[in-house]
Amino acid sequence: MANMRLAMDSTFWDLNVSTPQTLDGSAKSIPGEPFPLDGAKASRVLRTQQLSLLSNGFPLGIIPSYSPTSQKELGSFSMQSLLLRPSTSNWWLGLVGQFRPKKLITSIKSEFFANNDFELPAIKDIAKHIVDKSIYSLGLCTQLSIGPDSSLLLSTEKQGDRNKRRSKAKLYHKLPGHDITMEAAWPELFVDRNGEYWNVPESVSLDLSSIVSESGLRYRLGLQKVSGQPQPLSDSIGEPPLNLMPGLCTKAGFSYEKSRDIWRQKETEEDRTRKTDQGAFWWPSYDVHLKEPHAAVSGIIGGTCTAWLTGKGGSTAEDSSIQVGESGTVSLHPKIRKPLMADLYGSVCYTFQHGKFRKSYGDLTRVDARLDICSASAFAKGAADLVSDVFGSSSASKEVNPLSSPRLNLILQQQVAGPIVFRVDSKFALGSTVSGGKRGLHMEDIMYSLNYSLRLLHSGKVVAWYSPKRKEGMIELRLFEF
Repeated sequence: MANMRLAMDSTFWDLNVSTPQTLDGSAKSIPGEPFPLDGAKASRVLRTQQLSLLSNGFPLGIIPSYSPTSQKELGSFSMQSLLLRPSTSNWWLGLVGQFRPKKLITSIKSEFFANNDFELPAIKDIAKHIVDKSIYSLGLCTQLSIGPDSSLLLSTEKQGDRNKRRSKAKLYHKLPGHDITMEAAWPELFVDRNGEYWNVPESVSLDLSSIVSESGLRYRLGLQKVSGQPQPLSDSIGEPPLNLMPGLCTKAGFSYEKSRDIWRQKETEEDRTRKTDQGAFWWPSYDVHLKEPHAAVSGIIGGTCTAWLTGKGGSTAEDSSIQVGESGTVSLHPKIRKPLMADLYGSVCYTFQHGKFRKSYGDLTRVDARLDICSASAFAKGAADLVSDVFGSSSASKEVNPLSSPRLNLILQQQVAGPIVFRVDSKFALGSTVSGGKRGLHMEDIMYSLNYSLRLLHSGKVVAWYSPKRKEGMIELRLFEF
């Protein structure tokens, strides 16, 4: 089943989206924007732990990734490796290194072409390029278990092509039926619906989340403080998202989800065993969540209420621009942020799976189609505006709310060979999302991935994905993503 809880998580501040822009492999989704792709959600496994396991399957323990940089001479290709990983029974530490080879290779080639003779000065120049700090990045991450139900995570990283260090702290505590998470970052990286990245100088959040009950009810309470003006990571001159402007807000949310099988072929003892001349052997599916062919319908409905305690005005017209280093001028949001907002959202999904994902070929074809309404109020207003336009009762141009258009998410999974599955995540808007934009059905985002399922982990896989919209790709380890 497609991840229905993405609808609830997207309305809060702690939904992580996979990205190679940071050494910890994630950025935050912005609440109040359309739900991200299901396949874009970051792995639950910390990046340092991912590298520790992935290094066993890659030459020299080097894992490649691909992402644009502010300095084009550095190139988009990079290589990551776990340099240190000491640990004890309740503590571990990881040192991650990253290297971008393009600038070094280009510089060395130019040195050789500029010097016909292999002289000592040329060797010194090559050594200078090797120690160039801009091609290296380092990240340090440590986690300490504080009793059986609490843990503290600290991380810091320094990208060679960026001036500022990025640091994070996260405290996690488990209660009966609830999870408490406190998180802070300086700065925090967010990604908007257009694939643009924004640095928020300081972000602090406190979240209380209930575990989904048997009835399908779930609720969350959150407190978020944002300090400093958001700055674009690249040369962007667009408006910063309104929810990233400085302020302190509280948020409460609830959701109710249900799933019903139209039909399902249950796993049998014969499916789990394989008979040979030497006897019967245990033969499980490559992924326990993909072991039963079925068709199902699921849905989720929920609501949120947000109160801005400070920063209600967002920004003023008098302070409508800021200077962002070499990126030029970025206009601030002239809109007024409402002090109190409440809204509803919902999703409905149809899933069809053929195959049991046990055989070497042709044993898995799966399609998930999910319709999202991210904001009931925006959808109703958009529908009313559409009716008035059709009947000609209004000729004035109206500003289009991106949340007014429903989104159709399609996920296609097809077994290639053995544990290898090709997956496509796509998102379509059913109407215009910007003033003067495309009308009718049009694609907003797409992501391609190859998944290698790890049978011994029951529901674990190595995922190599690429996003054409963000021009990024990386390799991750994901566990129990359903």
